[in-house]
Amino acid sequence: MSRIVARLKALFATWQDRDLSTERYAVIFLDGFHLKVRLAKRVVSVPVLAALGVAENGQKCLLQLRLAASEAEVTWGAVVTDLQQRGLAAPLLLVVDGNAGLKNALKQWDGVRIQRCATHKLENLKAHCPQHARAEMKRDYDRIIYADDGRAGRAAHDAFVKKWSTLCPAVAKSLEEAGLELLTFYAFPQETWKSIRTTSTIENLNREFRRRTKTQASFSTEAAALTVVYGLVAFGQIQPRKIDGYTKLPSFLEKEWKKVA
Repeated sequence: MSRIVARLKALFATWQDRDLSTERYAVIFLDGFHLKVRLAKRVVSVPVLAALGVAENGQKCLLQLRLAASEAEVTWGAVVTDLQQRGLAAPLLLVVDGNAGLKNALKQWDGVRIQRCATHKLENLKAHCPQHARAEMKRDYDRIIYADDGRAGRAAHDAFVKKWSTLCPAVAKSLEEAGLELLTFYAFPQETWKSIRTTSTIENLNREFRRRTKTQASFSTEAAALTVVYGLVAFGQIQPRKIDGYTKLPSFLEKEWKKVA
């Protein structure tokens, strides 16, 4: 067992510092989850910040795992900085929730398109909407997210703001907070929309990390926590699949990369 642990630690150390300059990812998902770790003689719930990339062939690849004191701008900024310092080129799209610290940290990747999670935004809207009006509000919101194309989505967005500015201003204000970053996914092939309009892709991975480690009451150190989580992927216990519509990516990306070259 000690040999396996030593090997895993070595693999994780190499993975953490590996050169990324030869790798290219069309999409990067960023999200956090929590693990219980013993710190300063007490077991605490600690955020683990994760980055998941989508390669040109649609394959998902874990890029980064980092424990942090919080999901503040400075900690998410450290994740982005680390990826940049290891040579990772900017992706075409970053998919994130509405975390303020994360949003501000993304400014380090100047010019990269951002997709705000459509599911998180719906939950925000519900929180501002009276119970009796939520079904109607969701129908209007779905017209934005499930439109036939970006133009129709934008029209539905504008109609939503106009209508709900009168019915419930707080709902309209919440939608406007995300701006048109809710609609960025429409610029990609339609077959990929399901995978890139929300953070579900990385949340499902993080959920699996938690499920696989729940028998561990807590981890003795930060290093132990990250090493075990990484090992679930390294040893194939968790195998991320390709995103929906991956066959449409190569031809689309060939044109898009030229635009940003």
